[in-house]
Amino acid sequence: MTLSVRPSPKLVAYSTIGVFFLLAGVLLARVEAAEVGMAFLAAAAVGLAVARRPRLDLTMALEPDGVMEGDRFELKVRVTAARRVPELTIDVATPAGTRPAARQNLGAIGVEGGEVRRLSMRFDALRWGVFRVGPITVRARDSFGFFGYEAHLPERHAVRVYPREEILARAIRPSETQLYAGDEVARRGGEGIEFAGVRPFQAGDRVRRINWPVSTRLRELHVNELHPERNADVVIFLDSFSEIGDRRDTTLLMAVRATATLARHYLRRRDRVALVTFGGTLRWQLPGVGLKQAYRIVDALLSTDSMLSYAWKSIDVIPVRTLPPKALVIAITPLLDARTTTALLDLRGRGFDLVIVEVSPVPFIASPTTDDERIAYRLWRLKREALRFEYWRSGVPVAEWTHERPLITALEELEQFRKFGRNLRMA
Repeated sequence: MTLSVRPSPKLVAYSTIGVFFLLAGVLLARVEAAEVGMAFLAAAAVGLAVARRPRLDLTMALEPDGVMEGDRFELKVRVTAARRVPELTIDVATPAGTRPAARQNLGAIGVEGGEVRRLSMRFDALRWGVFRVGPITVRARDSFGFFGYEAHLPERHAVRVYPREEILARAIRPSETQLYAGDEVARRGGEGIEFAGVRPFQAGDRVRRINWPVSTRLRELHVNELHPERNADVVIFLDSFSEIGDRRDTTLLMAVRATATLARHYLRRRDRVALVTFGGTLRWQLPGVGLKQAYRIVDALLSTDSMLSYAWKSIDVIPVRTLPPKALVIAITPLLDARTTTALLDLRGRGFDLVIVEVSPVPFIASPTTDDERIAYRLWRLKREALRFEYWRSGVPVAEWTHERPLITALEELEQFRKFGRNLRMA
């Protein structure tokens, strides 16, 4: 690693003072002043003679390179010097979305010739995303402090911070199931393990399904009816058109955490899960199952960002396989963009089983202070109520979700609407 050299203020001061006193001694014919000047100049000359450019070898690594929100990761720096470096300082730029757990400067240390020094710096991950630690600035000084040496390492190491998920005991039950085995109990009878009822024996029924206590009591053969366990298709619709909040938290950060939570829950139940990110660009992840699909979805979420775009694409461009028939579509949106409203109503019109988790932007908005602001705020709230009513009238449940409420409460509200709210008549 090559370090650039520059004279320090100390060398400039010594040289200036030495020249000043030497000239003063000559002009005023004072030996004392000339001796002081010669002493300062001699010190500067010795410093110039013994100064050597440091030869350093520096490597760095992140451990681990993938953490969850709120966890800590460590930057490890390994320094090797060919010759003695009296003072060495390493500065690391703190990446956005993180904060140093200790002081950011790795300190002024001395490194002997051939010695290997290992330094470390810890960071706390504040939010999800892909962050790059760096660049690193290395500064060194010679023994007399007359010269400074500096080098910038543009190399950056990426750390992946995954969204922290809630643990869901249950979620929204799909209206329709698919043909493959899973954890979802089908509404129709068939081969399974969930008890559905008892019916009279018919030709072709298996003997092992005969309910002998009931058959003995009624003096006629009866068999058990069972519910098969099937899987379901779930499409998570993530709205990234708009974002409200500050550096600590935003509606998009909450939406991504909810998306990761729902995806992991349904994948554990052996359901097929797809992801549609609807924003400045339209992106999708085809339905899949298992651990690989979980990693695909999380990787797609890490690159999600809000983008203001007027060249947006309609939901019609999504491949048919991404939105399979009989799929449950869970939309996670702050309901701030009219294009999202149009796309969701289009999905409902095409017959998809749609529910909406509204990531409420209300807590992120400052309270109005003037009369005009209060009127505008009330009109905005009324407009949002009218939008919810439009969804409800179309048979689409909407549940508001805030920081104060666990995600499971919003999902339970949607499930209750699907059970009882569909019978309501809305003018």
